[in-house]
Amino acid sequence: MGRAFGFISTMIVMAVGMYIYSIQLKDASTTSGGGSPAGTANIVGVKNDLIGIANAERGYFATQQKYASLDELISGNYLTIQRQRPPYAYDVDITPSGFQATATRDSAGAPAQLWIDETMQIKSSN
Repeated sequence: MGRAFGFISTMIVMAVGMYIYSIQLKDASTTSGGGSPAGTANIVGVKNDLIGIANAERGYFATQQKYASLDELISGNYLTIQRQRPPYAYDVDITPSGFQATATRDSAGAPAQLWIDETMQIKSSN
């Protein structure tokens, strides 16, 4: 009886896990502007680049007590990414109290823009 209960419990946990995974996968393909694996991988890459830019901004701020433009981050070796990941191009807007790193799509598709600021939260337009 104990082994049967353990087996059934394991199967239930696996089923719940697969259900949650399928929902997350569906959500990812919806927000990526298409369900293709390449499109999803590109969006993940853009999000990782934005997080990299935000971390570089935090590092720059820690040493310089101000935020930096994308050019300053690259020339100061705080950042090693390219200025774009087609079809997205990156830009950084700075103020004395914060920054916003934006990835803008240069062709049709969704999301048109993704951005991150000093809160370290990625947001997107639909």
